[in-house]
Amino acid sequence: MTSSVPRLVIAAPSSGSGKTTVATGLMAAFAARGLAVSPHKVGPDYIDPGYHALASGRVGRNLDAYLCGPELVAPLFLHGARGCDIAVVEGVMGMFDGAAGEGELASTAHVAKLLRAPVVLVVDASSQSRSVAALVHGFASWDPEVRVGGVILNKVASDRHEALLREALESAGVPVFGVLRRVAQVDTPSRHLGLVPVAERRGAAVDAVAAMAEQVRAGCDLDGLVSLARGAGALSCAAWDAAEVLASSPPPPRPVPSPGAAAPSTPPGGSAPGPPSALTGPRPQTPDGLVVAVAGGPAFTFSYAEHSELLAAAGAEVVPFDPLRDEQLPDGTAGLVIGGGFPEVYAAELSANEPLRKAVSALAETGAPVAAECAGLLYLCRELDGQPMCGVLDASARMEERLTLGYRDAVAVSDSSLAVAGTRMRGHEFHRTVVEPEAGDAAAWGVRVPRRRLEGFVQRGVHASYLHTHWASVPGVARRFVERCRTS
Repeated sequence: MTSSVPRLVIAAPSSGSGKTTVATGLMAAFAARGLAVSPHKVGPDYIDPGYHALASGRVGRNLDAYLCGPELVAPLFLHGARGCDIAVVEGVMGMFDGAAGEGELASTAHVAKLLRAPVVLVVDASSQSRSVAALVHGFASWDPEVRVGGVILNKVASDRHEALLREALESAGVPVFGVLRRVAQVDTPSRHLGLVPVAERRGAAVDAVAAMAEQVRAGCDLDGLVSLARGAGALSCAAWDAAEVLASSPPPPRPVPSPGAAAPSTPPGGSAPGPPSALTGPRPQTPDGLVVAVAGGPAFTFSYAEHSELLAAAGAEVVPFDPLRDEQLPDGTAGLVIGGGFPEVYAAELSANEPLRKAVSALAETGAPVAAECAGLLYLCRELDGQPMCGVLDASARMEERLTLGYRDAVAVSDSSLAVAGTRMRGHEFHRTVVEPEAGDAAAWGVRVPRRRLEGFVQRGVHASYLHTHWASVPGVARRFVERCRTS
């Protein structure tokens, strides 16, 4: 099977050059023309895809060759691009910057090659004129397998400045597809982990995306960019499909014991599920299957769309809820997923929602599966910056100045609702908080880099960790999670 969705990769020499403005503006400008636009982001970032979704009207999806493996980049791309007229892929950092110490792995250039997509280089031209030709020539010739199809010049000061830049690039033989003038920055405020997510800005985010779209529409050759996108090479692979990958993935390594089954109190490497609690009583199932509640709202905005798709394919009814506003879990909740976000920003409001904190604690006491990543880990702690949280874990969390950031190779060290001990996964850390202790009596992961350590907590059905993982890389974790929902 071959597919040839028109597509562009938006790259830059470095961070801060204007990739997000150009990529988001292009998505919105193409959508305004009536095109169905598929939005994508290279790397693990959760925030930019929110702006992409607002611009395109479709779910923003990540393409990460480290978390998922190079072999899944094209299938995941085709999954997201089903039925679309054009796809725009925003790069990460500088074009050739990837996973530390891993060469090109997970770089924008690597993903562009995997997608056989032309690259548009966004160049901050604010402090140069003729030198831009040498810069662009270097990026265009560094790797002959990467096709730099043209440039968009950002922060251009005047007509005279534009003429000098165009003259230089003409001699270098690189087309100019757009010129964005030096104007007041589009209102996209940042804080300790980057841009403020769309879910927290609402009307302001809509205005910001509209401003990006107008800037790109006025300054770029949209017809030329569509023509360039149509020159992308065919992809000889099938689109990723959650149901198909679950059907072909290995079954759970062994049956997941129900609370009433005979089982040792502490199985090798982990904790046994606890008995059902009278605090919640039975958890009724809906006619469509088991309910897996997924935290959302402004405090929990970080998740990969494929996680919910895998849970649904495994037989769960995925029901979102907002821990800032909802005082109870969705009816019939049999399992709980709490992804990343900014609970530290909303600690007082989360703490004030005592009914929901008690409901989460009661659910965890029954042994029901609870998967928590980063923000979810903080929410399950006893306290966050002195504010009471759910108290599921005997741990405290607090903000700190130091940024913890980077890819991680991890091995499950305890049997859990997600994985059997020994399961290898790749993850990503991105936070300015610390949890004490760092790991429970049964840890979630063993991590070697940047230092060898045990990390996270496994107790009863809870799996809580700082690590963000992409379940498409090991789809069996979703099936195992749903199986535990059925038997807990």
